[in-house]
Amino acid sequence: MADQSIHTPNMEVEPLEASRLTGDATAQDIDSIRRRTSVFVYEWPVRLWHWVNALCIMVLIGTGWFIASPLPTMTFAEATHQFVMGYIRFGHFAAAQILTVGFFARIYWAFVGNHHAKQLFYVPILNKRWWKEVVFELKWYLFLEAEPKKYVGHNPLAQIAMFFFMTLGITFMILTGWALYAEGAQAGSLSHNLMGWLIGWVGNTQILHSVHHLGMWFIVIFMIIHIYAAIREDILSRQSMVSTMISGTRTFKDDRPE
Repeated sequence: MADQSIHTPNMEVEPLEASRLTGDATAQDIDSIRRRTSVFVYEWPVRLWHWVNALCIMVLIGTGWFIASPLPTMTFAEATHQFVMGYIRFGHFAAAQILTVGFFARIYWAFVGNHHAKQLFYVPILNKRWWKEVVFELKWYLFLEAEPKKYVGHNPLAQIAMFFFMTLGITFMILTGWALYAEGAQAGSLSHNLMGWLIGWVGNTQILHSVHHLGMWFIVIFMIIHIYAAIREDILSRQSMVSTMISGTRTFKDDRPE
């Protein structure tokens, strides 16, 4: 009768007696598993904000593009029978409101969350060791270092990028965006009372439109770099990256402290 077994053992590998459930794991395999360490970093409000914020930014970029470069005039029906640009504007304003509320919630969580939740809102420019690590990370991203360092939160270079493009960048986009919204809402509205002053301070809404649109392109550039760096670090670095913003846990590939 022919051998009906599904698994044919590798005769060159001797399975561990206490590790039958791991199949043909060797002593080296088990030792590697034991050396993998992890640290809980991002609490659920931080992770939720990250993904909701990313979705809002994608909607804002797409709708903002068409607001700046409207669709060609449609002649197949009367204007009263179509509302394409109206829906695009509504999507832009709705995403902007969610992003604004989420950003204020994220600021709140920086005060009540763990210490990793605060990293987005400051840059330790007076820390000499931190600057040395910025230089090291820059060399690592330029493939001038053979092995990366281990970080629990953001590495110093990522911290700079997150602070300028996310913290300051989103603040800039919220202020200019609400000022533009105030023009349509007109005097007496809440948005005009809060942000209408920015129109006069800048000069006119055309300048405000231009700087707001330019800010969008900076966010686009940041997103491209951010996604590339996250995937690159997930593969080449010594810790998890993408999955960390899903589970909240940073998993390390070795047990060396540095």
